[in-house]
Amino acid sequence: MKYYLILISILIFSLIACKQENSSSSQRPAVLTASDAHSFARPEEVVTTHLTLDLNMNFDSKTITGTAVHTIQNHGADTFIVDTKGLMIEEVRLDDSDKSVTPLFGEEDAILGRALKIPVSRKTKTVAIKYSVPRDAAALGWLEPVQTAGKTSPFLYTQGQAILTRTWIPVQDSPGIRFTYEATIHVPPGLMAAMSATNPQQRSSDGVYRFKMDRPVPAYLIALAVGDFDFSPIGKRTGVYAEPPVVEKATYEFADMEKMVEIAEGLYGPYLWDRYDVIILPPSFPFGGMENPKLTFATPTVIAGDRSLVSLIAHELAHSWSGNLVTNATWNDFWLNEGFTTYFENRIMEALYGKEYADMLALLGYQDLQKTVEDLGKGSDDTHLLLDLGGRDPDDGMNSIAYEKGAFFLKRLEQAAGREKFDAFLREYFESHKFQSMSTAGFVSYLKENLLEPNKLDINVDAWVSGSGIPADCPVIESDRFVKVEAVVKTFIKGTPAADLPVREWTTHEWLHFIRHLPKDLNQRKMENLDATFSFSRSGNSEIAVAWYELAIRNTTPDNNYAVAIMPQIEGFLTQVGRRKYLLPLYRAMKESGRLEEAQRIFLASRQNYHSVSNNTLSELLGV
Repeated sequence: MKYYLILISILIFSLIACKQENSSSSQRPAVLTASDAHSFARPEEVVTTHLTLDLNMNFDSKTITGTAVHTIQNHGADTFIVDTKGLMIEEVRLDDSDKSVTPLFGEEDAILGRALKIPVSRKTKTVAIKYSVPRDAAALGWLEPVQTAGKTSPFLYTQGQAILTRTWIPVQDSPGIRFTYEATIHVPPGLMAAMSATNPQQRSSDGVYRFKMDRPVPAYLIALAVGDFDFSPIGKRTGVYAEPPVVEKATYEFADMEKMVEIAEGLYGPYLWDRYDVIILPPSFPFGGMENPKLTFATPTVIAGDRSLVSLIAHELAHSWSGNLVTNATWNDFWLNEGFTTYFENRIMEALYGKEYADMLALLGYQDLQKTVEDLGKGSDDTHLLLDLGGRDPDDGMNSIAYEKGAFFLKRLEQAAGREKFDAFLREYFESHKFQSMSTAGFVSYLKENLLEPNKLDINVDAWVSGSGIPADCPVIESDRFVKVEAVVKTFIKGTPAADLPVREWTTHEWLHFIRHLPKDLNQRKMENLDATFSFSRSGNSEIAVAWYELAIRNTTPDNNYAVAIMPQIEGFLTQVGRRKYLLPLYRAMKESGRLEEAQRIFLASRQNYHSVSNNTLSELLGV
């Protein structure tokens, strides 16, 4: 009986939410979704609609102290449940009462942390939780001055995706639960603070910063950065935050950001987050970028000096629609965030730089997809778009399957429907589901009703969503420029010196295709010739450097020891860069080519420069 009552309450609340969406989508409460295996919260009983934070950043002890006040909506329950992991809860008060209440903790789970169960009444409007965050909280990146670009001030950044926000805020940490938030952040005078909210463009004289996010967002999109950084405008609603030694380079690199916003709006509707700014973090940041609303967090490795890696910015901007505006309901549905965004990114790059350029990017993505399928196994359930991550860290699903297989599924739909109809479908999808969460089942139903059936399209959706590997009807992308690259590879292998190769006008994408298509048993003399001519091992372009390093490491034989010659460069890169996308293939290559002890040594010496997201992955890989 209780089960049916819960279902009825979910249905009623969903209808109410839909009604509120029609009147004011940016102000309405959270949208309830399917059960989330990665959260203890029970939003069908009590749900957060607004969060107010007042937090102090202590750089000496590397701790955070303060209060989180939840404005709640109660559907008749007596317990409000939030997710926590490692937090020290000091006091809980209801509404304006001077008396505290006694919460209960659930059992500890190694991945999920533990539930904080707070007794409430049906009349309770707010729940205030006073707490502190230990220095080893998994979401936090505390950096010493030496680990920054400026070398003079400490730095702090947070990384909430997928389920790490609960390590620095007691919160209902599910992507299916959305709420508005505001924050007062206290930092040492002289430092600046920025969040995924409205942001200052000048430093505060007293170290107090106030933020507001008036659109409902899930917990993983709450983000904070504190450090010695400045703001530089790019367009009327775009700009860059970066440390003083980096800000000028970043401003040059992202000069096309305003154009990207305009192109994205032309494709899929208005940008609904007011501003789109980017902050360049220190190199320990574990991802290329994180799509925190209003303020993308980005790695400095995207700054190549020639704007060749700005597709990452197009990707994070695209998340303003797919991911931030319409969010995956659970982490099993992660492809709804990343597959859509990768497709959208490619469309932005095509509009900005042409189809030929975009096709090269898509082909490199397809190569990444093939490699991931090979690594996981063609029959692996982890090659499905719809995943089953129950009992596992949702980070396990963050790979090329969600990104590239998801994008190629949308390319297949575009191919079948025609671009004009498919674009109209996506525009309406974003508009009709804005500030809501979406499950895979919900999307498939919407897809059939609004695109496939009206246009009599015969697409094997199940093969894409729940099938293993790469479906037989995956679109084929062709690139004349890559065909020419492959011809140059053959010319080099036959004996043409590197200096005589016709490569003067090549882009980063052509160089990557070239390195990826070199023979795995390329002899040392030829590797020396290439590196002496093109300086791959000293490249300022991280994509090219990593591709070259991996080739060298895997190509270690009695007759080819070139990896030893460039190991100082490889080790320097692994020590300085924390981006997991780059670290994982290099450490894995070392392990699989008989260099496990060397990999372990470098990792143990460098891990203090990595975020917990990268540390956890590499620790498991290397067994340390």
